[in-house]
Amino acid sequence: MIRYPTSLKNLSIVEIMGTLALDNENVHTEEYVTLGLKESGNGSSGYPRVLSLFSTLLERSVQKNERILEATKTKDAITIFHGSRAPSLGIRQYVDRIFKYSRCSPSCFVIAYIYVDRFVQRTNFYLTSLNVHRVIITSVMVAAKFIDDAFFNNAYYARVGGVSTAELNKLEMKFLFGLDFQLHVTLQTFRKYCSLLEKEATDVLQIERSFQACGIKKSWQNKDDSTCAPTIAR
Repeated sequence: MIRYPTSLKNLSIVEIMGTLALDNENVHTEEYVTLGLKESGNGSSGYPRVLSLFSTLLERSVQKNERILEATKTKDAITIFHGSRAPSLGIRQYVDRIFKYSRCSPSCFVIAYIYVDRFVQRTNFYLTSLNVHRVIITSVMVAAKFIDDAFFNNAYYARVGGVSTAELNKLEMKFLFGLDFQLHVTLQTFRKYCSLLEKEATDVLQIERSFQACGIKKSWQNKDDSTCAPTIAR
């Protein structure tokens, strides 16, 4: 298991945990409540909404990239993150599983999304159905190890993610080098991505209301079919 440099980690943890503590009166508390990063005070429990939004944005990115690859007849470069076939477990179910068994903080999924965005931009990487699951488990694990006070080791995350420990160790190393070990997230960046996810939440709510007004049942909700949200470029 890779242990991140203590000096680097402590420097960033002080700033990041100040961001994620959500006690600053200047931060957008309503956004955090909507995303499930801060309790609303009504005692609600279950899966925070950030999980579904995180999943939806990744699903859209995968669909967009696969359309691009097919339309341009481009052959995707095979990487260590690629499997021979797409897993039977959908992205949302996979993300829920990770949250359930890893018990990482909901904020890890915002940080993980930031890391994925950085990774695909730096490496010219296409998220597809063949690689997105390995990218998810790796990014969430790296985020948890970097910002949470307590976290499981690589062997445990490997079992949760359905890969071997040896494979996850390699994925983590590849991911970190792809990020150039730039794990620090500023308050401004964290807010920016929370706003992006909040916009997704608002769009979903508007579409749900439109469907309800038309008398369409809520069976649509599990399909994550909402539109008009930004996606990770590649």
